[in-house]
Amino acid sequence: MKRVRAEVLSTRKVGAYHSLTLVAPEIAEKARPGQFLAVAMPEGREFLLRRHFAIHQASRRGGWAGTLEIVVDPTGPGTEWLTGVRAHGSLEVIGPLGTAFAYPKRLTNCLLIAEGHGAASVYFLAQELLARHKRVDMVVGGETLDRVFKPIEGKRLSTTISILTADGTLGEAGPLMQAVPEMVERTSTEVVYAAARSRTLGDVAAFCRDRKLPAQVAVEERMGCGFGLCQTCVVPVARKDGSGYDHVRSCVDGPVFNPARIVWDRWLADEATTASAPGEGLPMVQSWPG
Repeated sequence: MKRVRAEVLSTRKVGAYHSLTLVAPEIAEKARPGQFLAVAMPEGREFLLRRHFAIHQASRRGGWAGTLEIVVDPTGPGTEWLTGVRAHGSLEVIGPLGTAFAYPKRLTNCLLIAEGHGAASVYFLAQELLARHKRVDMVVGGETLDRVFKPIEGKRLSTTISILTADGTLGEAGPLMQAVPEMVERTSTEVVYAAARSRTLGDVAAFCRDRKLPAQVAVEERMGCGFGLCQTCVVPVARKDGSGYDHVRSCVDGPVFNPARIVWDRWLADEATTASAPGEGLPMVQSWPG
């Protein structure tokens, strides 16, 4: 984990999102898919906490060596401020933080499921899996066309891809899970990875449990500090001995988890209570809004 002052190399709008490329070789060298950065905000009461963003790209060689890319979904004062940052400015960032996706040693056929800006870390994962000679197939979606993140890149990285939008403006009309069963059968999927909203991840977990498919998911949970101190980003995870569950911190014990161990009924109930509370709340790993 490093704390650095990173130059902003470039910024651009990507549909509903904003992409920022940062020069941070100390972090880029160690970053893995599923991990995230903590980005400092300017002084001011509404900017008290750092914002946390999943790493979308980490270049270690070639002309872009030493750079990182993050994706911002502008949903509040902190993320809105970041969309106004310009090239050649700088940001104070800490990373890489959190646990990463694990790569399969023997299994070959990988299905990657991404909803909205969750595709940021999933595309990074796809690159790493391809480098390890794995087959990558994808199901990618969003509410509307502009909330499907880089669909062309998804097509480039995958052998086959299904794209869905809730309103039918891109690909098929319908929820993300609509395409998963047929895709699993058609591609002989052996392992599933997913980054999406919590309710979609719960559906992925139930599907993989029924099919006895190993899976990993990157959870979407509100974060305060990002270092495991404030206990605001906890997820209920079953103990291995079956004696109950513990609330573990998604910033240090996650954000990548085995979905079979998450106590989904309890977690989704807690999420519904939090979502009903007024105000912007604490920032999430972003991909995750905040």
